[in-house]
Amino acid sequence: MLTGDQNIIDIAYSVRWNVRDPESFLFNVQNPEETIQQVAESTMRAALSGVTLNAAIGEGRGEIEARVSENMQRVLDFYRSGVRIQGVAIKQADPPAAVNDAFKAVSAAQQAAESDVNQANAYALQLAQISQGEATAFDKVFEEYRLAPEVTRRRLYYETMERVLQKVDKTIIEAPGVTPYLPLTQTPGRQPPAAVIEGSPSGNAQPQGAGR
Repeated sequence: MLTGDQNIIDIAYSVRWNVRDPESFLFNVQNPEETIQQVAESTMRAALSGVTLNAAIGEGRGEIEARVSENMQRVLDFYRSGVRIQGVAIKQADPPAAVNDAFKAVSAAQQAAESDVNQANAYALQLAQISQGEATAFDKVFEEYRLAPEVTRRRLYYETMERVLQKVDKTIIEAPGVTPYLPLTQTPGRQPPAAVIEGSPSGNAQPQGAGR
């Protein structure tokens, strides 16, 4: 069939129907089943002539099915066929086989592009929320600073130094006039001095401390 943008589409669909009025079904229409098939084909061609190929093979399927079902019921009621159309389902809608692979590649690229756009929008929203939160936190700190500038300044200084020095393997002591005790024998890489054994005139060995 031919779409509205002058492309050819291979389509397979089914029509679900039942007999609403047996008398009308038997006597008003000759060959009712063939009539239903012809009405389905004509209404499907009319529906496809008003949409693009991308819509017919993608997001426009549901609209096409509803339009065909409605138009079929209108025509069959005009014929007084006694038929009720329950629904139309498009099972397959593809471009011609010669260009089907190219259309699938284009469709995959469009879906990937749409996914990238959605991810970018989500990331932008996340950044906006983070920025809003930081701005709100800054406003709260500024209000505290206006009430107590010196206290807030020192608190910010301590918090900043804590973040900077928490990963530094160094101890800073600010105590004038106080000499800290450094356990040098316990520092990594140093071994305690070994005892030296010296002989005495009585023949008894006495250990003597070394390295004081």
